[in-house]
Amino acid sequence: MEKNRILLCVTGGIAVYKAVALTSKLSQAGFDVKVMLTNNAMEFVTPLTFQAMSRNDVYFDTFDEKDSSKIAHIDLADWADLILVAPATANALGKLANGIADDMISTTLLAATSPVWIAPAMNVHMYDHPAVKKNIDTLHSFGHRFIEPSEGFLACGYVGKGRLEEPEQIVALVKENLHRSTSDILKGKKVMITAGPTREHVDPIRFFTNHSTGKMGYAIAKKAAEWGAEVTLISGPVSLEAPKNVKLVQVDTAEEMRQAVFEHFKASDVVIKSAAVADYRPAIKHLEKLKKQDGSMVMEFERTTDILKQLGEEKEHQILVGFAAETQDLEHYAMKKLQSKNADIIVANNVKQTGAGFGGDTNIVSIFHRDGSKKELPILSKEEVAEELLKDIIDLVIHKAQGQNEL
Repeated sequence: MEKNRILLCVTGGIAVYKAVALTSKLSQAGFDVKVMLTNNAMEFVTPLTFQAMSRNDVYFDTFDEKDSSKIAHIDLADWADLILVAPATANALGKLANGIADDMISTTLLAATSPVWIAPAMNVHMYDHPAVKKNIDTLHSFGHRFIEPSEGFLACGYVGKGRLEEPEQIVALVKENLHRSTSDILKGKKVMITAGPTREHVDPIRFFTNHSTGKMGYAIAKKAAEWGAEVTLISGPVSLEAPKNVKLVQVDTAEEMRQAVFEHFKASDVVIKSAAVADYRPAIKHLEKLKKQDGSMVMEFERTTDILKQLGEEKEHQILVGFAAETQDLEHYAMKKLQSKNADIIVANNVKQTGAGFGGDTNIVSIFHRDGSKKELPILSKEEVAEELLKDIIDLVIHKAQGQNEL
């Protein structure tokens, strides 16, 4: 199996000594590790130490091109399967959040397209400072993942949250999420995802819609494609770019979405219905603009087709996942939807909860399964939610494959 490639970016704090152990343990775990240091990091540990642990060249000078045929910081950004910033100081977080590129690490990260994980380490009061919190929120919105610091005795003498997570734990997280044998498990699987709102037109000028921005569905499509799936993304009107290696089908109304879904349904192995589809549409669509009149207006609405319910009635081999945006009695309505729609998974959230509503870069969801199990997730970036959901779907794919093999 080809080794996964990790670029370890080490910034200047006392926790640099842990980065040495991290480099060693990642190498022992079978990863190809290259290390990049800031000048401040080299005040604590020399490049030679990391070279010995990684058995690779160590990088610290943007202008030191070891191979004249390549631009080092661009080549390293393209080379990595994962970029891990550990330890990440408050200064490093500030640079990354604001696009400052004044050393090799910050310049490389601006050029990176691979996943970026950040493991902060600093004084407890620094970690709690509003500026640091704001920078962390910004980096979350970029899709970067954080490995939270642990609590304990800090080098400054304080006791609190700010210690770099232990190298063993970081390696365990990387192994769980990055080995190609896991990432390729969706290879050959056809995944259809719906995302965004629909628009139900009153006349050529006006329409009814909702607050969905499509961010959750697009995050799922991005991650599924990264994990090897053949992804079709059926999207209502949003202001997002289609993820790489994803087939985008753009629709407008609930009926257009229904038609597109059933055009691709039979060939799909997994269907994830994250779109916020209108339940009702105006009974009459006027061909000309409705003129303003005195007094109030009464408009008749009719039901749209329940796409998830129809999918549940017609599914054969497909794994069917639905979403439930609720404002109360989350578990009750999620379980009811799970049964009535014949779904395999329902992902539910309370849109009134801070950090879980439409339009944001984070979500707080619970994942309900047909067997009655439930997984409650804390506030996470939508990419992290997508990852957790796809892990559950992969478990179902494996379980279904094992069941077929036993027949």
